[in-house]
Amino acid sequence: MSITESSSNYQDLEKMPTAELLDNINREDKTVASAVEKQIPRIEKLVNAIVERMQKGGRLFYIGAGTSGRLGILDASECPPTYGVPHGLVIGIMAGGDEAIRKAVEFAEDDFDQAWKDLQTHDINKNDVVIGIAASGRTPYVVGGLKAARQNHLLTGGITCNLDSELSKNSDIAIEVVVGPEFVTGSTRMKAGTAQKLVLNMISTAVMIKLGRVKGNKMVDMQLSNVKLVKRGVKMLMEELSIPEGEASHLLEQYGSVRKAINAVMKK
Repeated sequence: MSITESSSNYQDLEKMPTAELLDNINREDKTVASAVEKQIPRIEKLVNAIVERMQKGGRLFYIGAGTSGRLGILDASECPPTYGVPHGLVIGIMAGGDEAIRKAVEFAEDDFDQAWKDLQTHDINKNDVVIGIAASGRTPYVVGGLKAARQNHLLTGGITCNLDSELSKNSDIAIEVVVGPEFVTGSTRMKAGTAQKLVLNMISTAVMIKLGRVKGNKMVDMQLSNVKLVKRGVKMLMEELSIPEGEASHLLEQYGSVRKAINAVMKK
């Protein structure tokens, strides 16, 4: 039996008082970051490989099913507003398509050939990177997609929570975050999902920083898509240029981005 499907260390959950349930869930959650830490060398290798290929015009694709697929789509969808990159630079693809983001599509994850078909609709090329995400490491949709990607000479990465899985065997760089049994047996949206989210955060954030999308510690290329972000942009300019709020607000309105405003002032 796989680690992610092994029996919980806790029994009679329905008899636990609410506080005990929450304490035990929290106790398990605290172990996740340590499991991720053990995989940093592999994450580093994958990040560097992604950056190298993106600098040649490549893109990053996530493929997954269920919770894993949704996490990939979430990470991809947050890159453009956070870092100002094109929507087609990081792409999340999920078994069952967009419909499956909100509602499970029966047996979609069992189609071994569909992920490669989905990838091909994006005119995938040798500079692209495909990362498969599957807590179990055996989801046919994900394994099949990685296998086909490798056969077509693309770099593949894998994020799983089991050891020596089919996903890892079809990944050039396999990240195996072993978090142990779930609090509710087999409920991999819990610790496994948290581990996958942490790894995805690390990958996309590190890649964007290495691509120059952060200045100092600021998201200078973020999209100014709401009042909160406009206020954040004004504050960045105030701090970076040592100017009052009114002047910062005017600059942001004039140039439309924090980076452009900073560059314009620095050139004067």
